[in-house]
Formats: sequence, C-alpha cells, structure tokens
Amino acid sequence: MSESTAPVALVTGASSGIGAACALQLVQAGYNVAINFASNQEGAAGTAAACEAEGAETLVLQGDVSDDEACRSTIDQTVAKWGRLDVLVNNAGTTKFVAANDLDGLTVEDFERISAVNVAGAFAMTRAARPHLEASPIACVVNVSSQSGISGIGSSIAYSASKGALNTLTLSLARTLAPHIRVNAVCPGFVDTGWHAKSPKRKKTSDVGKFHDRIIAATALKRMTTADDVADAVCWFAVSAKAVTGTLLYIDGGTHLTVGSPL
Repeated sequence: MSESTAPVALVTGASSGIGAACALQLVQAGYNVAINFASNQEGAAGTAAACEAEGAETLVLQGDVSDDEACRSTIDQTVAKWGRLDVLVNNAGTTKFVAANDLDGLTVEDFERISAVNVAGAFAMTRAARPHLEASPIACVVNVSSQSGISGIGSSIAYSASKGALNTLTLSLARTLAPHIRVNAVCPGFVDTGWHAKSPKRKKTSDVGKFHDRIIAATALKRMTTADDVADAVCWFAVSAKAVTGTLLYIDGGTHLTVGSPL
C-alpha cells in the first residue's frame, strides 16, 4: 500500500457514459480514481487510459454491486492501493425496457434484479466505504439517481420505483452519516448516452435520432443533457458543495417543468 497524497474517488459503473465522465472529471479535479465495472472490461480499460492520460493513478476493479462481497472487496482493494477513500460515486445501474402500460411485461424477478443493483448496491457500497470515508475530512457520497424516481416516467415501472427508493435512501443516509459524510444525489432526465439505444422500440439509428428530437422539443433549454453535464454536478457535490447534504438535484434541462408526460 502506498499512502496517496491526492484524494481518492471510487466510481461504480465507470466503463462508459455517466460513470466514465465522472471518473475523468474527478481526475481533472486532482483525484486518483478506482474504476468499477460489471462486464464491460474494454470500456473500463478505456476509462482508465483516459484518466491516466491526465496524470492520475487508476485502479480497475470488476464487480457486480448487487453482490455484497464484491462491494466489500472493491472498497478493500481501493483502500489497499492508496490507503484512503474520500469520494464514492454510486453510478452503477440497470433496467429493463418495458412500456408502463405493459404490467405483464415485468416479473417479480425483474424488480428484484433492478432493485438489487440500483438500490441495494448503492447501500452495500456505502456501508462498506463508511469507515474509510469517516476518516476523510472531505468525505462525500454521490448517488446517480434519475428524474424518473420523482416523475414515475422511465424505461420501466421497476426502474422508476428503484430510483425513487434510491432517492429516499439518499435522504436516510444523509441523516445517518452526518456530520462526517455528505450524501447527495443527481437526478438526470434523458441523457445522450447509449442507454436509450438499448430500448427495443429504438432498433435503428434513425429511431434514436427521432427520440432525441422529441426530448429536445420537450425540454425548456432545448438541448439534450450529456454525460458531462451530469458529471459536472457530481463533481460539484464531491469537490465544492461543502455545506450541502441530503439534496436531490435535477439535471434535465428543465424537462421536469412540463405538465404531465414530457413525451
């Protein structure tokens, strides 16, 4: 173990999209970063290469956050490398794309799997990280939630329910872990990543483009939110928001201002 003079962040689900953007921006803010991934090893290696190009040290760790032992191992390996942990970004997430009116399209097992990653995973990672974060003077947990956890509109009812639970978990942990650890959440709306292209409703590139056009038209700022936009907010919570805890922050270009369904 080498004691790191630079602060250390761990980002789950950092092989692509929002997680990769968070890792890179934290590195640019002066952090060394542990990059967790579940299955996309190539993507995680790409994230690490981009971070190392900025002069940071990285650690790439495979682990499914729905596995409590994997969560503990991820934290232990991070601390074993640098001797500290200052920021935890719970970004790992999963879904199943099912139309809201197709109640038979979701099984109890779907709910259990989505909740295991999106809610229990964030809890298990935070629980494992707690003693190390409490030793840091700048400790912070940032949960990557979703606007769907507030609006009930998302890739599926199970996904929206899981993000609603993650929002209340954020509030509970903010109370429980104060005053030593700040806990906040970002709630992105529709983000311009590969996530929405996975929907069976958008099988062609043109379908994704049309979906993006609809989102932009429904958004007050008339722009699609990017992974970097979300990472900006995550890094603000982690680096700058010293007096902020228990906050759920919309990152959606104003989509939440629409009446009823934004689509």
